[in-house]
Amino acid sequence: MSEQSFKDYKLSEDIIRALDSLGYEKPTEVQSRVIPSALEKKDMTVKSHTGSGKTAAYGIPICEMVEWEENRPQALILTPTRELADQVNQDIMNIGRYKRIKATAIYGKQPFARQRVQLTHKNHVVIGTPGRVMDHIEKQTIDLEQVRFLVIDEADEMLSMGFIEQVERIIRELPKDRMTMLFSATLPKDVENLCHRYMKHPLDIEMKTGRTTSQIEHSLYIVKDDNKLNLLRDVTMVENPDSCIIFCRTQVRVDVVFKELDKLGYPCDRIHGGMEQDNRLQVMNEFKRGEFRYLIATDVAARGIDIDNISHVINYDLPLENESYVHRTGRTGRAGNTGKAISFATPNEEKFVINIERYIGFEIPNKNSPSKEAAAHAKASFEAKLRIQPAVKKDRSSRVDQEILKLYFNGGKKKKIRAVDFVGTIAKIEGVSADDIGIITIEDNLSYVDILNGKGRLVLNKMKDTTIKGKLLKVHEANKK
Repeated sequence: MSEQSFKDYKLSEDIIRALDSLGYEKPTEVQSRVIPSALEKKDMTVKSHTGSGKTAAYGIPICEMVEWEENRPQALILTPTRELADQVNQDIMNIGRYKRIKATAIYGKQPFARQRVQLTHKNHVVIGTPGRVMDHIEKQTIDLEQVRFLVIDEADEMLSMGFIEQVERIIRELPKDRMTMLFSATLPKDVENLCHRYMKHPLDIEMKTGRTTSQIEHSLYIVKDDNKLNLLRDVTMVENPDSCIIFCRTQVRVDVVFKELDKLGYPCDRIHGGMEQDNRLQVMNEFKRGEFRYLIATDVAARGIDIDNISHVINYDLPLENESYVHRTGRTGRAGNTGKAISFATPNEEKFVINIERYIGFEIPNKNSPSKEAAAHAKASFEAKLRIQPAVKKDRSSRVDQEILKLYFNGGKKKKIRAVDFVGTIAKIEGVSADDIGIITIEDNLSYVDILNGKGRLVLNKMKDTTIKGKLLKVHEANKK
């Protein structure tokens, strides 16, 4: 039975205010079961499908329990992919915005030196992939002595990606006196063993997965590989999705499908592990905002896409692992919405279909390819939708950002400027108090200061003529020249 309001929990005003700003109205089922026990610092394993709201289930209690005054990391969150690390980092920063919680994401394909500098700053929460966290441990560039909260997110994916040994090595580096939470869509034996070795009498929470049949309509097309592109064109024409992810098995296949759809005028883009991280993030953010409707992706995108209204998932290539089918199709039918999961299988992939059906507990209905008549009938409305410029959506964080302005100052540690200097100066501005000052990040030659409560413009204008420690710094809105 879900609680009616987040105010029913022992949460501070700063956290409640952030949740209100983010549009969190009432807890999801997993949140209502996890948050009260997490606030009591109980170890737990949570088996919960993707899209159930689990990031906030652990993010809310962590933001509540970390102490702002402590400069060293108090929580470590391990994720299998860079995309998920970025998503979790954004969620933690949003939930903890008014409490001034500072989070940092660390992962591969990003300059190590930059991360080393970030880890010397005040950080309450560190989110990272196991490989990169292990790199920092080995080079002694991460401080884990004050970590009191550990979250292992998507533990089954950690196992399938070969990270489980690194996860164990990281756990052994952490203080024994800590709370540990493990989240997983499925609980393979190796993951269960991990829990029992490193957790104290864990509470086992399992969410029912009835959504697989009730919220997602599954279907299967048997098709020769050479005919897949034609079938994809016909199926998308008849289905005419609002927002669709098309999963392929390899990077080469993603590129081929993308080029074909792009040639046909589909509003589409692609994402796979061979792309630069910045490009992947840009594509992901544009998809979230609805700037295009078709995302062609490898399994790298089955993690870290937190979008409530993906109407269709198409497995252009059938996944070879049962868990991947659950993770891919879990991108649709989220947050109470319905969705469609459509899979293409070649005649010689029957054994994979049977394994998936055993795993999910039901047969996937077979469908015949759309008839020429059906495709012709659907063509006009499909082409009409192609011509419509999609409405760009705002994400949750934009609601919080309306009240917050990040200011850039061209001075930092080398000018001997500290956070207390910014607070002391800005809080003296008429109409501004220390409560209006958010996260402060000071680097060698520059600093960033978040101004809360809609006071940003006032502070920006005043600081153009106000010195800090006797120095007049250039100041402007961050990321805007």
